[in-house]
Amino acid sequence: MPRSPDAIDALVGRRIGERRMAMGLSQTALAQRLSVSAQQVQKYEAGQNRISASRLNDIARALGIAPGALFPDPSAGAERDDLSGLRFMTATAEGRAVAAAFPLIRDKALRQALARITEALAPAS
Repeated sequence: MPRSPDAIDALVGRRIGERRMAMGLSQTALAQRLSVSAQQVQKYEAGQNRISASRLNDIARALGIAPGALFPDPSAGAERDDLSGLRFMTATAEGRAVAAAFPLIRDKALRQALARITEALAPAS
């Protein structure tokens, strides 16, 4: 009998899909990076298949993030929609390019400077 996705499995899968899309990757492209089928990636993103620790690490590396970024913030109590701004940002090709390149900037001071510049250029809300 098929099991229902656990809430954490579903959340992790959703975050994998959001990050994949933010990077402009198809499920097939991510699957190739992981040496699995696109159907397997689809099942991970739907929370239908649980992800082993080693596979989760592989996925996070392929997506350029720490594995912990895929889990809810334990201090938040209830799940927050932390990625709503990312979804908005990645709606454009320029936003996707920034989202994909930003975590690759190794120098923390440069990342912070870029964040300050972006905040200064954005209209006040």
